[in-house]
Amino acid sequence: MESLVNWYQSTLGGFLPKEVFVFIVSMLPVIELRGGLVAASLLQIPLLKANVICILGNILPVPFILLFIKRIFRFLHDHHLAERFVSWLERRAMRKSTGMERGEFLFLVLFTGIPLPGTGAWTGSIIAALLNVDIKKATLAEVLGVLIAAVIMDIVSYGLLANLVG
Repeated sequence: MESLVNWYQSTLGGFLPKEVFVFIVSMLPVIELRGGLVAASLLQIPLLKANVICILGNILPVPFILLFIKRIFRFLHDHHLAERFVSWLERRAMRKSTGMERGEFLFLVLFTGIPLPGTGAWTGSIIAALLNVDIKKATLAEVLGVLIAAVIMDIVSYGLLANLVG
């Protein structure tokens, strides 16, 4: 993340506000809010402002993923575009969904909220879409998960753990 922030500062820093950069980072798959909050901390954006920016950035793609990812995947399969990559994404999402049938809402909340590699709003939304989870239920679960991830990442990114312990 530090490399990305350094790149931003050396190339876009004079022309793209740091808040916009952090918002965009929070929208990106894999990086999401987790990376956005680390970047915000490195760029010395105040905690509350950083949370609003990163939460909104991470949540914005969710409804679009839920509504359109199956159509996009089908189009890519039908036209033999990035077919291997799409198949890999589908297999990965389905592998990650193990145990979801027992409690899909709680699964999606925790899957999105616990910052582990391969988890987050993007993958959670893909899983929900592929398994035909109700869009309202999936969106609410993703939002709650992003809020949980924000709290966890606030502790890590802004050194709040040191403040709580010390």
